[in-house]
Amino acid sequence: ARSRTVGELLAPTSPFDKKCGRENWTVAFAPDGSYFAWSQGHRIVKLVPWSQCLNNFLLHGTKNVANSISARLPRQNSDSSQKNKPCEHIIDCGDIVWSLAFGSSVPEKQSRCVNIEWHRFKFGQDQLLLATGLNNGRIKIWDVYTGKLLLNLMDHTEVVRELTFAPDGSLILVSASRDKTLRVWDLKDDGNMMKVLRGHQNWVYGCAFAPDSSILCSVGASKAVFLWDMDKYSMIRKLEGHHNDVVACEFSPDGALLATASYDTRVYVWDPHIGVILMEFGHLFPAPTPIFAGGANDRWVRSVSFSHDGLHIASLADDKMVRFWRIDEEYPVQVAPLNNGLCCTFSTDGSVLAAGQDGSVYFWATPRQVSSLQHLCRMAIRRVMPTSQVKNLPIPSKVVEFLCYQI
Repeated sequence: ARSRTVGELLAPTSPFDKKCGRENWTVAFAPDGSYFAWSQGHRIVKLVPWSQCLNNFLLHGTKNVANSISARLPRQNSDSSQKNKPCEHIIDCGDIVWSLAFGSSVPEKQSRCVNIEWHRFKFGQDQLLLATGLNNGRIKIWDVYTGKLLLNLMDHTEVVRELTFAPDGSLILVSASRDKTLRVWDLKDDGNMMKVLRGHQNWVYGCAFAPDSSILCSVGASKAVFLWDMDKYSMIRKLEGHHNDVVACEFSPDGALLATASYDTRVYVWDPHIGVILMEFGHLFPAPTPIFAGGANDRWVRSVSFSHDGLHIASLADDKMVRFWRIDEEYPVQVAPLNNGLCCTFSTDGSVLAAGQDGSVYFWATPRQVSSLQHLCRMAIRRVMPTSQVKNLPIPSKVVEFLCYQI
């Protein structure tokens, strides 16, 4: 089935605009669904209120030139009025933007730093931050409501390829870089770098937190998929199975599954707790043998995203297709065409998929399905129980298999 197009945000083009430098490497939705951000190319990040975006799609059809709805902020504006009325921002990051991440604060989550009273920033409940990872290795932190630069984090020596905030509201930020390291930053401690995670022998392409923030997955060149304990900052295990560079990863909403996308033309779905591949979604038939796994570069998978219903996965590959998969079916349930797609992510409510390409963004309606009561119960259980505990439950083996996503 073809996915229905919801809308598109087209980057403005000038007659002399070169394609090079306009790559849209990253798109992101705010955790509360209030904002959408994407890298427009040429150092620019665009921030738009998501509800305003949807309204424009409904009013004007699907097409929407990104700068046509621009509403610049007046210079004098109180914080409260800005937060009541979300405004659009154009942010010039000063260098090519490779990664974006939204972070929101929970005041109860204390900084791990002791001297909390010395901090410049007090991040409250209604704070929303945007982190941007740049070509020169810097990470810039922006206030979403005002568009102002708050912090400039400088420690990486190469491209910052991916950023992810801990979902628990602690404002712990992890960055993945081509300098072969992951770095852990505490934004409640004025952006202090707490830890460097070393283990990758090559470029790190991506990283993602588990929903409970206890585990981090990082993926990179040379088939690398690593899991890290974020309390001890130690490696838990390496996941082995891919045949080429692994470029994207994401956990399911209950933390029981991990999806990884690779240039070997496959998306694997793992049980991260025991390191087993549960499902394989192939983008080339027949699948390339391991010795030729990197040869089908017109089928490289670029991005993967888990839907919030825990049932669907979206993948984006170089064969000009976006695919929607169900975790219990072998073939895509919906597809959509997209040239030169580089990144994709589901909206906060899971109803829309956004995919970036050459500075523009395209949106599709996602497969809608009412989750079964069984699946909802499984997700509720798996949010609090790792695989090892599930296997020790005094229940029938078929139920254990179902809870472990093995049937």
